[in-house]
Amino acid sequence: MTTERRALERYLPFLAWWPLLRDRATLRADLMAGLTGAIVVLPQGVAFATLAGMPPQYGLYSAMVPCVIAALFGASRLMVTGPANAISLTVLALIAPMAAPGSPAYVQLVITLAFMVGVWQLAIGILGLGRAVDRIPHSVIVGFTAGAAVLIADSQLPNLFGFEWPRGLSVWQTLVRLVEDAALIHWPTALVAFGTVAACLLARPWNSRVPYMLVGVLAGGAIAAVLKAISPGNAVKAVGALPGAIPPLSAPTLSFDALRMLLVPSLVMTLLALAEAVSIARAIAVRSGSRVEGNREVLGQGLANVAGAFFSSYPASGSFNRSAVNVAAGARTPMSAIAAASFLVLLLAFVAPLSRYLPLAAVAGILLMVAVGLIDLHEIRRIVRHDRRDAAAMAATFVLVLTIPLEWAVLGGIAVHVALARLAR
Repeated sequence: MTTERRALERYLPFLAWWPLLRDRATLRADLMAGLTGAIVVLPQGVAFATLAGMPPQYGLYSAMVPCVIAALFGASRLMVTGPANAISLTVLALIAPMAAPGSPAYVQLVITLAFMVGVWQLAIGILGLGRAVDRIPHSVIVGFTAGAAVLIADSQLPNLFGFEWPRGLSVWQTLVRLVEDAALIHWPTALVAFGTVAACLLARPWNSRVPYMLVGVLAGGAIAAVLKAISPGNAVKAVGALPGAIPPLSAPTLSFDALRMLLVPSLVMTLLALAEAVSIARAIAVRSGSRVEGNREVLGQGLANVAGAFFSSYPASGSFNRSAVNVAAGARTPMSAIAAASFLVLLLAFVAPLSRYLPLAAVAGILLMVAVGLIDLHEIRRIVRHDRRDAAAMAATFVLVLTIPLEWAVLGGIAVHVALARLAR
């Protein structure tokens, strides 16, 4: 390979894998993996958008343009970029104090946040600082993820049981309200939610053939339809019809006030998004026996978020669930992620009108499954057994996530880790 070719591939990494698509078996494998990924993200995207406080369609929009751009310009060949669980929760935590979730002002702030995150990521990549992300202690990420899982489950309790609660309750306040309002549980809603969870659990062993989340959503919708047919009083709230499949154009707000408000949130989101994306990319690379250039992946993520801000996307990052599905489905190149985004547009064109039959309780059930899956008990036990300092930092981060604003919890966990390291010297 010539020096000029190597230099060109450094800036246009897709030139390195595009020739592999001449092999029909590779192209076929990527297309089939992409179709599987598109089916998986349909219920997942709606669920994550709900978690982020965004209208449901924005979770699907975030799985389109950012996914394609990251595939073309990122370093990982098998990671899929789009809406992610911890990122979605953090969006809500950061922006909800500034505007009412779901409102036009909220959506505009979130789109601006995506743009700023992309700009920060590009700056980090251009300056060659992508390796600094690797220095975020693993124990802090594990503690943050476990805390985020609790917050996700906490945020969905009203949708799981049919309560009409105000937003912004703390975990403790939610638990108190749950005990006080136990007699007000809307049992049809709870039946749909936990019927969805049961269907997911039953279908999970066959996830490589049929996405268990899709089975869960279909089961939840069927249970809701049967309950409504039995009695109109059993009706449960639905998501509502989704708009068209093509993401509408959007633009960030670049006023001084907006940029000032989003400065700290954008920095925290950048840190979290890069930590998630790079760690997923490296985990997949280890399993596939390949290498990932961290700084190149940072640039790819930055381009994905900047482009996404102009196509109605909220902050995107590497998606662990979709990446795992992509690998399991036999993907070979980033074309699988591009195919997933393309198939999603086609599927949404047919499925969007049916979304008015999708119960919010089924979405809550899916998010409950996501929350449980985020808690890595094996890794938690390993950290506790092997390093008391890391275990303390992990526990501190977990507690901070549940007790202080999320944007400071990660920074607080890192500070605790650094302080413990210095005391150990």
